[in-house]
Amino acid sequence: MNLSKSLYTKGIQCEKLLWITKYKKELLSSPDASALARFETGNVVGDLACALFPNGREVPYTPTDFQKMLETTARWMEEGLEYIYEASFLHAGILVLVDVLKVTPQGLEIYEVKSSTSLKDIYLHDVSIQHYVLRALGFNIVGDYLVHIDKEYIYSGVLELEKLFKIVDVGDEVGALLPEIPTKLASFENCLNDKENEPDIDIGSHCNKPYECELKAYCWQTQHAIPEYSMFNIFNLGSKKQLELYEKGIVDIKDIPDDFPMTALQKQKVANYKAEETYIDKAGIQSFLETLNYPIYHLDFETFQQAIPEFEGLSPYVQIPFQYSLHIERADGTLEHKEFLAKEGEDPRLTLAEQLVQDIPEDVCVLAYNMSFEKGVNAKLADQFPHLTAHLLKINENIKDLMVPFQKKYYVTPSMQGSYSIKYVLPALVPSMENAYQELNGIQNGSDAMNAFPALSALDDEKRLATRSALRAYCKLDTLAMVKVLEKLKEVCDD
Repeated sequence: MNLSKSLYTKGIQCEKLLWITKYKKELLSSPDASALARFETGNVVGDLACALFPNGREVPYTPTDFQKMLETTARWMEEGLEYIYEASFLHAGILVLVDVLKVTPQGLEIYEVKSSTSLKDIYLHDVSIQHYVLRALGFNIVGDYLVHIDKEYIYSGVLELEKLFKIVDVGDEVGALLPEIPTKLASFENCLNDKENEPDIDIGSHCNKPYECELKAYCWQTQHAIPEYSMFNIFNLGSKKQLELYEKGIVDIKDIPDDFPMTALQKQKVANYKAEETYIDKAGIQSFLETLNYPIYHLDFETFQQAIPEFEGLSPYVQIPFQYSLHIERADGTLEHKEFLAKEGEDPRLTLAEQLVQDIPEDVCVLAYNMSFEKGVNAKLADQFPHLTAHLLKINENIKDLMVPFQKKYYVTPSMQGSYSIKYVLPALVPSMENAYQELNGIQNGSDAMNAFPALSALDDEKRLATRSALRAYCKLDTLAMVKVLEKLKEVCDD
């Protein structure tokens, strides 16, 4: 079959995904910047975790000569090497590379390293196929372990690997999966033996579990012509109601029967979409506008994460603010823009917080979109820097949320697709702003910004300056977009 452990886990999710990956890989979605960043993080975490198992050696990866990898692994085991990284084994066409193999007098221990902060079911399948192959080759397996990051770890200035990582014994869980493997392999082999015919597997909850499938766009849009906004946006994928509608061939929201049992919110979303009309509650919008007072400070943060924390007091994967944009709107409509973008390679938190309290007085109205994010960032900064605590918390007391009028359905239009996310609200209210984002050079969304900032240090001067300029342009547009959305809300109340 020529399976790897990654192909095996793809087959666990969906045999169609397995078949396409083997025979029509061009149909898979290309990994975006976020996916590529996750892959790189996984590599860094994997390399670092090897230090938990010192004095080992890594089998060089030679994709054109797997036999060489197998021979290297066998030779090092015969020489009595205790730890082998990327130890390679092949059985019945199934190739597995063990992240860390411990060779003991009693038998072998398998260690699978993940950059996640929790143990997921799919990881158990990953370990189980390694155990299966090694056992089939005649080895005695005396331990199965998952190594993952401990989200409670706090960096104190010195990286303590034994605290950063958790080593979890998953032997019982792996043992429970082993009896199922021959059946699964037989099914995979049957699937792959037919190289001409793609498996006929319908869409379902497996499209998103355990990961959003790389084949989703092909299956949903190309094969099944699922609209961008469909009944799947109303009912959770895999839910009883969703399955009932899909079995009846109902995908378009317009085809959902009026008497179909739904929650009040679901009914409202369906009714709004069917009506194809914009609903505006002027009284509701006006009540929101009356909570604001000028000058209004439109605020937006950009943050990034570190799997391996580099700055003191941080835990893995916490949001680290590195940039903000402020558009200060006066009562007469005039705008002033202020911004902050941290220096690359440095802990940005203190300099950002100090600049923020200079730029935002304690007693002004601050406006954010989905304010829980901005308030969360401020609260963490307030906790980390006591001399700024009072000012930062005062800013939080004065934050208002521009999302409220849309969340409370004061303004509903079909193109918002039943959502109050800024992703849908902005193009619905201010179509020109969508084009403005598309015209940005290099950084067009929050994920782009999150990935671009930590990579700045590795760029040459020209690219670094260009990327910093792109970061500024993107963040500035975010708060300008808020100004324009608020302007639209005021217009509808004045009509």
